Amino acid sequence: MVIYCFHIYLSLDIILAIVSGLARGLLGLQLEPQFNEPYLSTSLQDFWGRRWNLIVTRILRPTIYKPVLSLSANILGRKWAPIPAVMATFVVSGLMHELIFYYLGRVKPTWEITWFFLLHGVCLNLEIYAKKVINGRFKLPRIIGTILTVGFVMITGLWLFFPQLLRCNSDVRALAEYEAIGAFFKDFTRAVKSTFSR
Repeated sequence: MVIYCFHIYLSLDIILAIVSGLARGLLGLQLEPQFNEPYLSTSLQDFWGRRWNLIVTRILRPTIYKPVLSLSANILGRKWAPIPAVMATFVVSGLMHELIFYYLGRVKPTWEITWFFLLHGVCLNLEIYAKKVINGRFKLPRIIGTILTVGFVMITGLWLFFPQLLRCNSDVRALAEYEAIGAFFKDFTRAVKSTFSR
């Protein structure tokens, strides 16, 4: 399962690099990177805000986080406003992932994915609160922060996220798609060779 975590990350990174290359080559567009070395994250804030799935972060920040932050600042004050804003962002992300997984496998949701995001939202809020209380008086060594953060993400992913991914047979479907792409290129290469060998 740990290797599967790395497989998912590397697959996404490779697929998005190919899409970026195609967009640059065919359309002249420069797409921003999707990941920023998430395996070097030193906190959940660092992981979710600056390193993982950056396109989604850039979409959710102005559409969910900032409006809820503004609204909750009027109700709760600036000190506590980030708590509902973070939770709303993670709830929306969890529900969107449930929808994506339902679309992938047409399997009834178990809500494990939403629980994964809710757990991370709660833990991120606890981290933000702890940083405010500590106020820079103590800081974990970078390597310890990285081990704790990446370990937490992997353990909770193995517990709540990946079982649903496997339940909808996404791995089997992905392998079938890889096989279909390979067959296409094999047929294409054969057609090109036969065309030019005449």
